[in-house]
Amino acid sequence: MQIEKLQNVLEAILISADKPLSIEKLLGFFQTEDLVNRNDMKKALSDLQQSFTHRGFELVETSSGYRFQTKQEYKQWVTQHWDEKPAKYSRALLETLALIVYRQPITRAEIEDIRGVAVSSHIIKTLHERDWIRIVGHKEVPGRPSLLGTTRQFLDYFNLKSLDEMPSLSEIQDIDKLYPELDLKMQEELGEMEDDENASKNSNTSDTEIKLDVDDEIDEITSDDDRQQYLNQD
Repeated sequence: MQIEKLQNVLEAILISADKPLSIEKLLGFFQTEDLVNRNDMKKALSDLQQSFTHRGFELVETSSGYRFQTKQEYKQWVTQHWDEKPAKYSRALLETLALIVYRQPITRAEIEDIRGVAVSSHIIKTLHERDWIRIVGHKEVPGRPSLLGTTRQFLDYFNLKSLDEMPSLSEIQDIDKLYPELDLKMQEELGEMEDDENASKNSNTSDTEIKLDVDDEIDEITSDDDRQQYLNQD
C-alpha cells in the first residue's frame, strides 16, 4: 500500500475511533495482501502528526495508543458544545492523586500519614470512577491493605505515554500557575513530598515485599525498578 493511501486509511480509522488505538490494533485493520508492516505504520503516523501541525486538532500518542484530539489552545471554544461545566476537583482530591502518582504503589493509610488527615471515601471513589487509579495488590502487613496505583486511563487523560514523562516534584512547584482553573495552593505540600522522597531514598530500610493480585504474568514486585517497569509496561 502506498504511504499516501495508508495515511488516509489511518486518518479515517482514528477519527472514527472512540478510544486510542495502538500500532498493534491498527495493524489488525489490514489484510496480508495490503502489505502493511510496523515500519510503514510508524512512518505514516509520523507524517500524519506533522501534517496537522497548523490545524485545529492534532494526532497524539498516549499510553494506550494514537488518537485525534482538539488542541488545548482552542478549549474555550470547543467546550461550548456542552452545557455542563468541566468538573473541578478539590485540593484534597488532587493532593491524594499526586501522592498516588508519585509514591505508587501506596496504601490509603500511608496517604493519610503523609497528609496528616483522613482520606475521604468519596475521594477514593471519585478517582476509581474516573478510572485514574486502581488496586494493584495488597501490602503484606496485618490486614493486607490495598495498594493503589494509576491506570492507563490516567496516562491517556493527561496525554502521557508512560509515567517517565511525569515532571519531577521540583518542576511542578507552580502547579497553580499551570492549572489556574483549579485554584490550587499546593507548593508547600509538594515540597514536603519531595523532602520525604529524598529521605526515603537515603534510608537503610528495605522495601516491603509486595504481592500483586493483577496481571497473571507478574507474581511479585519487590523493588522500585520492578514496580516502575510494571507500571510503564505496554
